Amino acid sequence: MANLEVVPFRIEVRDAILNDLHERLDRTRFPNQIEGIEWGQGAELQFLSELVGYWRAKYDWRATEARLNAFDQVLTEIDGQRIHAIHARSPEPDALPLLLVHGWPGSVMEFLDVIGPLTDPVVHGGEARDAFHVIAPSLPGFAWSGPTHELGWHPRRIAGAFHQLMGALGYERYGAQGGDWGSVITSNVADLHADAVVGLHLNFVVVSRPKGDDVPPLTAEEEAGLAALSEWRASGAGYQEIQGTKPQTLGYALEDSPVGLCAWIVEKFDAWGDGSLAINKTFTFDRLLDNITTYWVTGTATSSARIYWEMRQARRDAIPQARVEVPTGVANYPAEVTKMPRAWVEHRYNVTHWVDQARGGHFAAMEVPDLFVPDVRTFFRTVR
Repeated sequence: MANLEVVPFRIEVRDAILNDLHERLDRTRFPNQIEGIEWGQGAELQFLSELVGYWRAKYDWRATEARLNAFDQVLTEIDGQRIHAIHARSPEPDALPLLLVHGWPGSVMEFLDVIGPLTDPVVHGGEARDAFHVIAPSLPGFAWSGPTHELGWHPRRIAGAFHQLMGALGYERYGAQGGDWGSVITSNVADLHADAVVGLHLNFVVVSRPKGDDVPPLTAEEEAGLAALSEWRASGAGYQEIQGTKPQTLGYALEDSPVGLCAWIVEKFDAWGDGSLAINKTFTFDRLLDNITTYWVTGTATSSARIYWEMRQARRDAIPQARVEVPTGVANYPAEVTKMPRAWVEHRYNVTHWVDQARGGHFAAMEVPDLFVPDVRTFFRTVR
């Protein structure tokens, strides 16, 4: 592996980009909405109008930028692609490096509330033995790693690039954690580099029914979970069809309209979180807009959507073909869109830790950091 040049990085969004955003928000043209439909056809008009009004009048990107810049960040280039990462070192000398990987429509913004407790547990009521050096990269095509300029950036290729990043930062042995695309990517990292990955923690898992007749019968709860997943695939996965087939066409709308981008993303936080955004204030306007504004100021709505297209092209070549033998922890959050039967997951992963959480959904680190952090600590205690 060639030596990679890794350089320090700070986020400094130009005033002109923010001024243009405000001007576009001032010119927003909202559609009408059928009375009483609420979120039934997508992003709800009243909620979105209030969020956009807050974005224009009250949201402070500079405060978020300063919060991000409080963490060390790096840039490098791997296989011709720019890669950005937060590199938050722990003060504890025996901290375990942890590759922390997001998905779509998330970003490293999901981890702002967990990096501190993970890197410095003593300050946050934990124990020094649970400390991590956190490496949270932006996926190729996402945020400050984007956009992409060539084909082929599917999850397995990204996994190889992230392993190179860990090596360039001096980490030969590390843990990996992921949800959404981060789950697919970190599973590939564990498959490709089992000698380096001491443990794999997932808060999102998708597997197929194992072949053969020796599969244990499903419990009533497991049957309900699969039924809910089937319903979601029928009524909630349209975005996958669009982003998996015509991401460029979609991109023209999302790159040109901040409100279009906002609606496209925020609808997923409503659908995949633990309770509707209209009544659930876990995702504050500020936290929602941290993530949405990241996509806007980096111009990566289109390139981030391409990962779905790339996955369709690569198909099985983008996922592990054999059982992942690295010790694996699985955290199931009640509002997650996928709830796989444990026996099915154990057929594909060496599951050594399994927990059914009481609260939370798809964006667990952002939504319920008070549950996410202790579970990550608990699992990695077993493999340090």
